Amino acid sequence: MDNAKELISKKIDELRDRLVEATQEIVRVKSVLGPAEPGKPFGEGPAKAIETALKISEELGFKTKNVDNYVGYAEYGEGKEMVGVLGHLDVVPEGDGWTYPPYGAEIHDDRIYGRGTIDDKGPTMAALFGLKAIKELGLPISKRVRILFGSNEESGSNEIEYYLEHDEAPTIGFTPDANFTVIYAEKGITLFDVVMRFDKKPTSGIKIVKITGGEVKNMVPRLARAVLHVDDESLKKSVIEAVEDYRKEKNVDLSCEDNGDGLTIVSTGVAAHGATPEQGKNAIMQLFMFLDTLDLGDTDVKKFIHFFAENVGMETNGKKFGVYLKDETGELTFNIGTVSVDENEGRLGLNIRYPVTYTYDDFIKPFNKKLEGTGIVIENMVAQNPLYFPKDHPLIQTLSKVYHEVTGNEPVLLAIGGGTYAKEMKNMVAFGPNFPGQPELDHQTDEYIAIDHLVQLAKIYGSAIYELAK
Repeated sequence: MDNAKELISKKIDELRDRLVEATQEIVRVKSVLGPAEPGKPFGEGPAKAIETALKISEELGFKTKNVDNYVGYAEYGEGKEMVGVLGHLDVVPEGDGWTYPPYGAEIHDDRIYGRGTIDDKGPTMAALFGLKAIKELGLPISKRVRILFGSNEESGSNEIEYYLEHDEAPTIGFTPDANFTVIYAEKGITLFDVVMRFDKKPTSGIKIVKITGGEVKNMVPRLARAVLHVDDESLKKSVIEAVEDYRKEKNVDLSCEDNGDGLTIVSTGVAAHGATPEQGKNAIMQLFMFLDTLDLGDTDVKKFIHFFAENVGMETNGKKFGVYLKDETGELTFNIGTVSVDENEGRLGLNIRYPVTYTYDDFIKPFNKKLEGTGIVIENMVAQNPLYFPKDHPLIQTLSKVYHEVTGNEPVLLAIGGGTYAKEMKNMVAFGPNFPGQPELDHQTDEYIAIDHLVQLAKIYGSAIYELAK
């Protein structure tokens, strides 16, 4: 470790108690998304968190600015170029079952407990104190450094668009809101619906009244249900027998309940994140595969079910659909996360993530071609481009070098299917705060950050800021 990093490390040790106090202070603010108020676009809590972070920053001697309670920042240094560290102060709701008060920031066993301690208030304070060490030491830097306090990351990162319209974008930087060492690649992400209007409807036999399932597009659904109206008892009996035969033959979790004039078929799968659908079992598609074996007549709902049973099935990589892509960062992932079918319409919610060296057009053109002539259309498309830095990019190399020098651990570069806060600003990557093998405590009950971990982060981030800004 060079002299500057040793000095930063020693200075952080001196600042340890104040760092802990500042982290406790910001964690005590319940910064969950709330109803918008005048001057508080994301509610009282996130605005209070920005105010608190700026107060701490001013006490540390930094120039500060509140960008209309969308984003706040602390700034140090001079120069045309700017190093940015993008952290967020908003948190997800605390939920139930906490051992210690979720906004108490109590210390037990040298850990600070509370919502946001690891995601992302603690790491953001660590970056702020890393910059404080540089300031106190008077280390020479040639760029400005801005610690940015976001307030809407957990609910869409809508604050960043506003900030970029009203203030300056960093030249280069990182977000302390993921994993170490460096995430150099993040897949492109799409969320959208595929919809078919039903004109040709059943007149007799088995009628699908409704199909429901899944909660969000970016999760593999665990449950799906189909409610069927069946004309007579013999037909009903044959459907019940078909469910049982299919369950045994395919070894799937299907059940059937007689509800009087019809049947309810329940499909149970295994939940997983939309970024890794191969780790789950899709209850919606499991149900569609069974329904496709029934005689639903020459109807639009049959065509809708058959199309997806045939062209998706239980696949999670888009091969049958004709949209398969693969590069060094992995395969395209194809997840059907939600379903809503009634007598008038069929709607599926999709989350497709494509490898980073490809473009949106590489995926959407063959997707649209597959839909030609089916009557199925795309609605509500939300698309996020991939993030990709070559492994030899100076930003990746600098952060990897700092990580190795401060921790002594070999850097491991990561490519992921998920999306991080880094995608919200150009020339940024995700850098920590979770070390390899650490439990993932984000959004969990009893979220905490160990004080030694917090201090280590300040040393890493202080050294990273210095290397980028010197």
